[in-house]
Amino acid sequence: MISRFWLFIGVCLSGVMSLPAWAQSGPLAAPTGKVVLTVTGNISKHNANKQALFDLKMIEALPQHSFTTRTPWYSTPVKFTGPKLADVLAAVGAQGKDIQAVAINNYQITIPISDAERYPVVMAWRINDQPIPVRAKGPLFIAFPYDDDAALRTAQYYERSIWQLKQINIQ
Repeated sequence: MISRFWLFIGVCLSGVMSLPAWAQSGPLAAPTGKVVLTVTGNISKHNANKQALFDLKMIEALPQHSFTTRTPWYSTPVKFTGPKLADVLAAVGAQGKDIQAVAINNYQITIPISDAERYPVVMAWRINDQPIPVRAKGPLFIAFPYDDDAALRTAQYYERSIWQLKQINIQ
């Protein structure tokens, strides 16, 4: 019996259906709206002067994932929705060991790329099914599923949970 995955791959390869934009090789599409994320550094896919620029529509076009977890910043569990950080890295062809993440207020933190491989970290653009405004830690928020693993409920991972994310540099 053929699994749905292999059937999907077969249909894509036959030319009947195309792969999603995030899975295609070739150039990265250019943003048409306001840029909310700039990716620089060791990446192989660019859409502007050796950078990968994303508007919110491009972020929404990546596969979306959600989880609900408790955090130190909210009094009740919060549902985070967005692409996995690993999918964002794949979309730009990231090759490196670390992500230097920068917030709108210039807060900076280094996140090992291995975190994105080990945990289902999301680059959330929605909290509790609502877009995240800048005044509420948006528009992008790196979130770990803290309730899934006690190791994530530490200062180390809380510090890596950068909100108001504006830029990542792959090192």
